Amino acid sequence: MDTHGKKIILASNSPRRRELLAGLGIEFTVDPETCFKEEYSADIPHVKVPESMSLGKSLGFHRALEPDEILVTSDTMVLCGSEILGKPEDRDDAVRMLRLLSGREHQVITAVTIRDAVRTRTFSVSSDVYFKDLTDQEIDYYIDNYRPFDKAGAYGIQEWIGYIGISRIDGSFYNVMGFPTQRFYEELKAFL
Repeated sequence: MDTHGKKIILASNSPRRRELLAGLGIEFTVDPETCFKEEYSADIPHVKVPESMSLGKSLGFHRALEPDEILVTSDTMVLCGSEILGKPEDRDDAVRMLRLLSGREHQVITAVTIRDAVRTRTFSVSSDVYFKDLTDQEIDYYIDNYRPFDKAGAYGIQEWIGYIGISRIDGSFYNVMGFPTQRFYEELKAFL
């Protein structure tokens, strides 16, 4: 993709986002430093939380952007019923989350903010994910071998639990992985 001389900066510590953005053939640097605290108001509708967080990460970037720079920030949330599932606090929390997701549908919402020195664009993508009934042994095996403590909802779709546990997805697989590549590509082209 021709970025018209613009330097793309990914403000994320996520190895999955780095991998997915690299897969688009876009050259970028990584600079995750931000002043933003990952908190949100209880008044925000659940489906809008990722957009609020992504925009907050962008606006909290540690320095002003140069005219030739574009900053990309993102946030992913798992919503099961009315409960937001972030990253698990510990093993017990991961077990609780996976038991909650077992045999149910949930939504994965990822928001992305694209910002330069004068413009900002935030959008979100939602995918519906369906888990089979997971046994306690499957949950224990996954947590003990894959340690999903850095993942919203305590799972990575690209890992073992996704192979054996996810029966259906309505929407983007890459969105569930943490970055809606196809939509981002179109949005970035329009932004440029």
